[in-house]
Amino acid sequence: MGREGEIVKALVPEFEHRHPGVRVKVQQVPWSAGHEKLLTAYAGDTLPDVFQLGSTWLPEFAALRAIVPIDPFLDAAATVPRADYFPGILATSEIDGRTWGLPWYVDTRVVFYNRETLARAGFDRFPDSVAQWRAALERLKTDTGHPIYLPLGEWELPTILALQHGATLLDGEARHPRFADPAFGRGMAAYLDFFRAGLAPAAGTSQIANLYQDFARGEFAMFLSGPWSLGELDRRLTGPARDSWMTAPLPGPAAGTPGVSLAGGSSLVIAQRSRHAALAWSLIEFLAEPARQAEFFRLSGDLPARRSAWDDPALAGNPRIAAFRSQLEHVAAPPAIPEWERIAAAIARQAEAAVRDETTAARAVAELDAEVDRLLEKRRWLLDRHAGANP
Repeated sequence: MGREGEIVKALVPEFEHRHPGVRVKVQQVPWSAGHEKLLTAYAGDTLPDVFQLGSTWLPEFAALRAIVPIDPFLDAAATVPRADYFPGILATSEIDGRTWGLPWYVDTRVVFYNRETLARAGFDRFPDSVAQWRAALERLKTDTGHPIYLPLGEWELPTILALQHGATLLDGEARHPRFADPAFGRGMAAYLDFFRAGLAPAAGTSQIANLYQDFARGEFAMFLSGPWSLGELDRRLTGPARDSWMTAPLPGPAAGTPGVSLAGGSSLVIAQRSRHAALAWSLIEFLAEPARQAEFFRLSGDLPARRSAWDDPALAGNPRIAAFRSQLEHVAAPPAIPEWERIAAAIARQAEAAVRDETTAARAVAELDAEVDRLLEKRRWLLDRHAGANP
């Protein structure tokens, strides 16, 4: 997908050199059209042997049986040990006890912040607990209009805060929602507090001129984002602003331990009807080599899924990337069900309505729970039918 489809072409010649007579055809697909094109290819029985799936797309293709579990390949491959993968990242490819794809690159959310602004507020390092973070944000209100920018219309932060407060989101078989549980309510309250206390503006991404320029001008001291912002800040910021920013893991309840964030990224999968499954796995295994992962990072900026690839000097020697390395040990995968993208959209919609005072926090949570319960109705029917056919 996207730029990855362009960059991976640079890695293919080495694979072909190792496998004389084998040719790999890379087809680049825009992210905006990727989901539709893959479903069309599935319906027409023209899926590629190997293809890339975003972490929230994988459950849908596994449910369609459009892809095969890779456990037989993975268990037999001494060069691809499961222990070399971040557990929360590997979990994005695990459904019903089977592994359906191999994580290729990863992302998660961390805090981007201005070190100089934080120092003026009396903090010589980023706060490592939620309580200290809140205290820092309160002090920063005197330096900036709003100390942190949290874009509306996103489901990630409400979900992250709910997970940090012990929410489970769905029950064990994902039959029923758990958004009405007190833990999710506490997470929603923590999210709304950023806006109620004047720490974050109630603005969506379309309501600010430019995230990175506004950050450079000091209109806010922090924002939450993923690894794509590393390159954007490096390219866009000039002068003193270029050297003043840093990253930090999300603070946790206790000092010294990062709070949980979300596991994301993309996996490589094998089509169910591939006529070259063994070669397809060989290509995946090749792209999973730590050296290839590090090379892919240098070409794309995408963070490696394998821990050992992080020993590469380009990663190990970059202090701004260190926060991601630490955070990736503390990530949780969203529920691995095909309905998750629609559920995520409902979380974002209800959270934004509560921020804009279009509804109360209690009503937003109740309506979210009811909406998700309806979304899961067909899933319950299918699970019950499957259980009846296979007692």
